[in-house]
Amino acid sequence: MLQELFIAAAAGGNASALTQMGFDHLLSEMIANPGEFAVSWIVLLTLVFMSAASWYWTIFNAIKNTRLKSYADRVVNAFWDAPNAQEAIRVMEEQPRSEPFSKIALDAAQAAAHHQRSEGTGAGLGETLTRSEFVDRALRQAVTRESSRLQSGMVLLATVGATAPFVGLLGTVWGIYGALIKIGATGSASIDAVAGPVGEALIMTAIGLFVAIPAVFAYNFFSKINSSTIAKFDSFAHDLHDFFATGSRVR
Repeated sequence: MLQELFIAAAAGGNASALTQMGFDHLLSEMIANPGEFAVSWIVLLTLVFMSAASWYWTIFNAIKNTRLKSYADRVVNAFWDAPNAQEAIRVMEEQPRSEPFSKIALDAAQAAAHHQRSEGTGAGLGETLTRSEFVDRALRQAVTRESSRLQSGMVLLATVGATAPFVGLLGTVWGIYGALIKIGATGSASIDAVAGPVGEALIMTAIGLFVAIPAVFAYNFFSKINSSTIAKFDSFAHDLHDFFATGSRVR
């Protein structure tokens, strides 16, 4: 259909009407006739919102992962370089609230201390679970919590990457439909009748792709980084379990 429209335009020699296919013309038409372009407004505003949200989470995750990378090795080394457990805990308590490795270590330390206080009292988990099991449970909960925090915005990025092209496609379908309506109303497939709707169709498709492609790249990039970070959580938690369960780090 699009090919036939452009052939008809060339035969009519009305090339000046191609200026109606620009985004500025589409936007001016949408502002001048909001009722007629209601679907176009919905599609465009949805894509703008999706783009803004995906870029927000892309920037947020980029900053978060940069900070996390700068803290990770320093915090882990600070824990193991401490002369004793009390000093290591003090160093962990001094870390920023958003730093995950220190929170995992503190949860393990609190679990070990709680189990020690409960031993011999006949109270609760101190009697039913060994020290190793109690610390292991606390570490698994801590790793799960911090891993979940790493996933902030990932669902939105995946959703935008998967659905934005289809939202743009809705604008495409509606534009082609408008072109067909104008052809039927005028009885002519001249470029004057169809340039605007066809231009709208192409523009909405392009906007959908421009929104989706960065979101897909961001999702894949942060998924790889998060997988690496979660592996570091697991490795650190394993060492912490050995330390608080046995009193020494198994190397």
